[in-house]
Amino acid sequence: MLRRVVGVWPESKSFSDEGFGPIPKRWRGICQTGNNFKCNRKLIGARYFYKGYEATVGEKLNVSMLSARDYEGHGSHTLSTAGGSVVPGASAFGFGNGTASGGSPKARVAAYKVCWDARCYDADVFAAFEAAISDGVDVISMSLGSDHPSEFSESVISVGSFHAVAHGITMVASAGNSGPAPGSVSNNEPWTLTVGASTMDRDFFSYVVLGNNKIFKGASLSESGLPSNKKYPLISGAEAQTNSASSSNAPYCLNNTLDAGKVKGKILVCLRGINGRVGKGVVAASLGAVGMILTNDQQTGNEIISDPHVLPATHVDYESGRYIYSYINSTKSPMAYISRVKTELGMKPAPVMASFSSRGPNLLDQGILKPDITAPGVNIIAAYSEATVLTESKQPITPYKMLSGTSMSCPHVAGVVGLLKVLHPNWSPAAIKSAIITSATTKDNSGRRIRASAQNESTPFDLGGGHIQPNHAADPGLVYDLNTTDYLNYLCGRGYNSSQLKLFYSRPYTCPKSFSLADFNYPTITIPRIKYGHSVNVSRTVTNVGSPSLYRVYIEAPPRVAVWVEPTKLKFEKKGEKKEFRVSFTLKSKTDNTTDFVYGSLTWTDNKHRVRSPIVVNFNNL
Repeated sequence: MLRRVVGVWPESKSFSDEGFGPIPKRWRGICQTGNNFKCNRKLIGARYFYKGYEATVGEKLNVSMLSARDYEGHGSHTLSTAGGSVVPGASAFGFGNGTASGGSPKARVAAYKVCWDARCYDADVFAAFEAAISDGVDVISMSLGSDHPSEFSESVISVGSFHAVAHGITMVASAGNSGPAPGSVSNNEPWTLTVGASTMDRDFFSYVVLGNNKIFKGASLSESGLPSNKKYPLISGAEAQTNSASSSNAPYCLNNTLDAGKVKGKILVCLRGINGRVGKGVVAASLGAVGMILTNDQQTGNEIISDPHVLPATHVDYESGRYIYSYINSTKSPMAYISRVKTELGMKPAPVMASFSSRGPNLLDQGILKPDITAPGVNIIAAYSEATVLTESKQPITPYKMLSGTSMSCPHVAGVVGLLKVLHPNWSPAAIKSAIITSATTKDNSGRRIRASAQNESTPFDLGGGHIQPNHAADPGLVYDLNTTDYLNYLCGRGYNSSQLKLFYSRPYTCPKSFSLADFNYPTITIPRIKYGHSVNVSRTVTNVGSPSLYRVYIEAPPRVAVWVEPTKLKFEKKGEKKEFRVSFTLKSKTDNTTDFVYGSLTWTDNKHRVRSPIVVNFNNL
């Protein structure tokens, strides 16, 4: 049983209950009807929470909106990605035709709507957490977070998610879409499984052909196309600026910044940023443009996204954009043509980290690595809202749509968690989290390390343990386990007093006399500070969840750091057996650091399983 937080379109085929038996007796939830909303044996629960919104905004919601129905698509998309039924013949505007399926297609699902007019308020979020716990869900998928995460005791997401994990519910959350800026990751709680976003080996492309016959590959989902082999005049947003508009806004093709007389009948070139990618095309079409080329800035680099533009359009990378702008500025009568969209499969390299995916380090606690994992989050086809209000925003109604974001990668992981709950019903949330992190891959389909961009290899701050591998997570060999007491001790280590701890745990709790983050049994290892001449020692405990076996350790030491592990072998006689090991870190030399962080890994292997933990050492505090 999985849940989402911004509503659902219950009539979608992805939530059909065909083939489902009676609702499990252990389900304690309800279906709040309203606006012709009905649940079934697949979509077994739906609630909506709005009192926080009304109290904060100071106005009543329109009665016609009071239901768990999804009016903007995000909730339906994410819930169907996590647990949608198998639906043959799904596509996004005819592209990517195939069978749609959630990660746990046989799961029962429930929706908890807390966001209204794109705003989500603390009281509503917290009420949804408590309801989901009471209803008896097994997994929470939360594509929601803050751009500026606050201390755990001041965050309803932190407190609510702790309550969920304390009740045995695995908490999966999106890392955020504020990348690639360092330290932008959100949902940093150690009890939460935090998910970044990466690409797949499928994409949708169209091509730009300039008047000088230079060709550039772009990404698009435009249904319409230009007549074959006919080139059109080309103009940039900067050139099309109105007399009253700001020169800093016109290149982005913002509304009311461009002159229709200059744009009409031409292909408009717009710079990515400020307003939405599809919104730029809406502006271009309203001014009479025949097409649009969307170009990246230096920060977004090589990441191009296929969007359902309202006119013939394509999205090109930074270097292609630079050439196109140079061509416009150096040519008396620049011309261009945009081809129709084609689907391409088996692309290499893949996956690549999405530039928008929020990055570490974890600014709340640099001793806890975030994000934890990455999963597909670019050009994901899933169920969508068919509400007529979407047509008012120039969006065509479609039962399935392609979206990108860590909101899309999060439910991929939640779906895998659902499968693991079936395979291993007695595993704790921490065991499930460990299995997913330590079984992940850092290699792409060309055999190289996954890239953070075209120029740079990824680090653990980009992808955590790596890209999720569901089949490997089902049989990880060893897990790093934690329980509620461990998490309370972690909060004690942050200096929490008894009144703060009561927010997280209803019963009185006495903190231990001492707590060392170095011994917190997290499945990754981060050294927040290290000094020359002093060793940093950490300990970990692994639990055997496989057959009796002998594991040996393999160390990929971070540059300039010596790493020792004791013992180097762990022999397990039975399932459930626990073994402790210690790791010592020492700087090899006292030299000026040329980088803030260095990276390595620690892997236990019995030749069948590879239990890999990334290592991060912070040189900032030398």
